[in-house]
Amino acid sequence: MSAVQVLDPGARALVQDLGRPGLAHLGVSASGAFDRAAHRLANRLVGNDEGAAAFECLLGGLRLALPAGTWVAVTGAWSDAVLVTDGRRTPVEPHTAVRADAAAELHLGAVTRGLRSTVALRGGLDLPAVLGSRARDTLAALGPEPVRAGDVLPLGPEPASPVPLGDLVPVDPPPDGTVELGVRPGPRHDWFDAAAWELLLTSEWTTSARSDRTGVRLEGPALARVPDLVGVELASEGMLRGSIQVSPDGAPTVLGPDHPVTGGYPVIAVVVDSALDRLAQLRPGQPVRLRLVAGRR
Repeated sequence: MSAVQVLDPGARALVQDLGRPGLAHLGVSASGAFDRAAHRLANRLVGNDEGAAAFECLLGGLRLALPAGTWVAVTGAWSDAVLVTDGRRTPVEPHTAVRADAAAELHLGAVTRGLRSTVALRGGLDLPAVLGSRARDTLAALGPEPVRAGDVLPLGPEPASPVPLGDLVPVDPPPDGTVELGVRPGPRHDWFDAAAWELLLTSEWTTSARSDRTGVRLEGPALARVPDLVGVELASEGMLRGSIQVSPDGAPTVLGPDHPVTGGYPVIAVVVDSALDRLAQLRPGQPVRLRLVAGRR
């Protein structure tokens, strides 16, 4: 059995796949890769099923010892990544499958664009599944523990699909300026006055350092409720990834993949599904604008 050893997890590295959708009625959030597009692409580059388990690395710094013959691809956040073989350093370009011909170390430098990198290895990380998934849910503590230095993780068997000769999908690095997210009105937007809705859509928000996989908090003006609902408690109701909850201090938080399945703060708006992956790459302090969209996506 082939395996990869973690030499250094960096700031934080988790095992993720595409999660546990469909279990909210049991109180289980979907969880899974924060940047789903990056996860699928990394797996596709090394010939895996797109849902195979891979590393999700925060801020770079991950170091792995790879057995000879391992294919690896890095997507999502950009960093200087290299394969080190007998002291020889070979750059690993973003969104490119690279083979370690001999036993080698993969080093991810500090991220220069974005926040989370996906590192996929051919065969995928073959850890025991919990409720049908190998994803780490950081809120519910389901799935594999965050990886630590010294961990040895088995790789799955050789996939049936070969490593593609090329991938022609153009992928830009995550933006380092203002990020725009499409939103639609939420189920409790009528709890807020017209001025709050105007502020939500016209303000330049700042990504808070108090953000994680549970939710991305936005800093900016306080969003006021209509006078009759100030101080009113809302019975807990179902929540979805992308819901923008507003806490009693008027601050909005966009729920991430490890969100609670219920919540008691009113949801003023919901980020559309096609914009959710961008949340994964928002850096603390990065500006965000919200735009009302129409249509199915």
